[in-house]
Amino acid sequence: MDNFEDENPFETDADRVPSETSSTSKVNISAPSSPPHSGRLLSPTSPTLSRPFPSPGTNRHPQTTHKSDYCCGRDQWLHSGEDLEILITDAQKTSLNSNTPYITYVIRAGNAEARHRYSEFESLRSSLVKLYPTIIIPPIPSKQTIGDYATKQAKAKEDAAMIARRKRMLQTFLNRIARHPILSNEHVFHRFLDGEVSWAEVLHSPPLSLLPKNLLKAPSHNPTDQSASLAYAALPNPSATHPLRSPDQRSVDSEIFTNKFANHLSGPMEKVTRRTLKRWSENAQDYSELGAALNGFSLNESGALATAMEKTGQAVDATYMSTTRLLQELEQNFSEPLHEYAQFAVIIKKLLAYRHQKHVQYEMTQDTLEHKRELLEEYEKSEREAKRLEEALSKGRANGLRTPSSPPEDEEGQSQAQGEAEESSSAYLPPHPGPNPYKRRAPGMALLNALSYTLHGMMDVDPETARRSGISKTRETISQLEDALHLSAQDLKYSSSTIQADLDRFQRQKVADLREMSISMARSHRDWCKKNLEAWQAAKKEIEKIPDHPNNTSPSQEARPAEDARPAPGPSSLRRDSSATVNGR
Repeated sequence: MDNFEDENPFETDADRVPSETSSTSKVNISAPSSPPHSGRLLSPTSPTLSRPFPSPGTNRHPQTTHKSDYCCGRDQWLHSGEDLEILITDAQKTSLNSNTPYITYVIRAGNAEARHRYSEFESLRSSLVKLYPTIIIPPIPSKQTIGDYATKQAKAKEDAAMIARRKRMLQTFLNRIARHPILSNEHVFHRFLDGEVSWAEVLHSPPLSLLPKNLLKAPSHNPTDQSASLAYAALPNPSATHPLRSPDQRSVDSEIFTNKFANHLSGPMEKVTRRTLKRWSENAQDYSELGAALNGFSLNESGALATAMEKTGQAVDATYMSTTRLLQELEQNFSEPLHEYAQFAVIIKKLLAYRHQKHVQYEMTQDTLEHKRELLEEYEKSEREAKRLEEALSKGRANGLRTPSSPPEDEEGQSQAQGEAEESSSAYLPPHPGPNPYKRRAPGMALLNALSYTLHGMMDVDPETARRSGISKTRETISQLEDALHLSAQDLKYSSSTIQADLDRFQRQKVADLREMSISMARSHRDWCKKNLEAWQAAKKEIEKIPDHPNNTSPSQEARPAEDARPAPGPSSLRRDSSATVNGR
């Protein structure tokens, strides 16, 4: 793990400026490398056991000034400078505006209360992903699997454990957004916390209604910008698997580290954690049955033995209760955050894939622009050759008119020059595309050839006009591609720097949360040991009150010299004493 941490490309100083991508060196870029972000000042508090996630110290960047331009009351509450927390206080079953019942979660943010179902949380997150394609949007709990619906059917949505788990993880989702230096300023999030606003209205109003269908053909810093240049339409739409000609090394390192991080979490850590929790659950169930059996057994006995058995049963019951409590704490404070970070790894992969596509988009635009420039050179070369030949022919005609009685040799040389000119012009001027009347036609192709000849006759097939039209269109395309290349370079630089900055922020968040997870696990095991030790010490006191076995020697007898001189009895003598005792009874 030491080597694994040493290779971490995200662990950088907060003030370090991210390196520029090598692919934008050919274009003069004047856009800022990162947007101005308004931050907030939060006072640090000590972590508590009841609320370790997100970590209270996560994502806190000290700012010199507080935010002053608030868009609404929720914005002012979020940036009030206090350590605030959004709470999901309840989960209620309702059928409001629906034919089927569903679970709605009651959200309290300050003095505001809102109610949202799971699908609305899902739409909030998907909207933030589209609004901020270069920022790590926190995950929400996963949907119910097909297996859960198959086993529980209609009661899958009403499962108490699932609802409680969703409450905790949705609350963590909201608080992570509230503590993010950029997402906390989003008015869409503020309206989600406001119970007086219809969420359906928010989804169909700006800025969400202005989102483009393809984020790759929109500005990375503001996908809803309606005044964005039309040159974005000329950008290609590459796939995430398209190879790069000159990849950025830091992005490659980030992808390698993210893959390692994802493999560690989704592989051994999550599997072992699930297996451990399962065994703790089985152990707790066994303790529950054993405690009931011991308590029932104590009713059949009397005296000190009955009291000791009862106390032992109570100690086993206490172990069952403490194990159940340990299981709940491990699930809430370790297993769920671990699964959340496995989701984070998938989110980071998608973020890096978006950055990869932006880089491929830049390189593809470069290639297309170079191809169009080469095509324009061919067109211009053809145009220059055509003009030269036209001038040569014009001079030949003029000379023929001025000297009608020229010697035959001159006429022969002129005709030869004219023939060479026509032969040379044939390399640049395409012939008439109509069908050759002397060409032998294949059977059944007469109708197709006739249609083709008619269509070609309707079209403008003048070589000079087609060539000049091609030059004009190619120049226009090159101008659009130059604008698109400049915009693509700006997007690539912005995406690279913003994604890297948020990865650095995520690394600090991850370190703080993993620290809280480890402390919480240690604290839970410590409390479990303390409770069990107290219960079993009390049981030990009652067990010690049970009288010794009659064959056991008392301390007074051990002090006599005669007994000290006797040899220790062997196993056979012990067996005879035991049988004698039984027979005596």
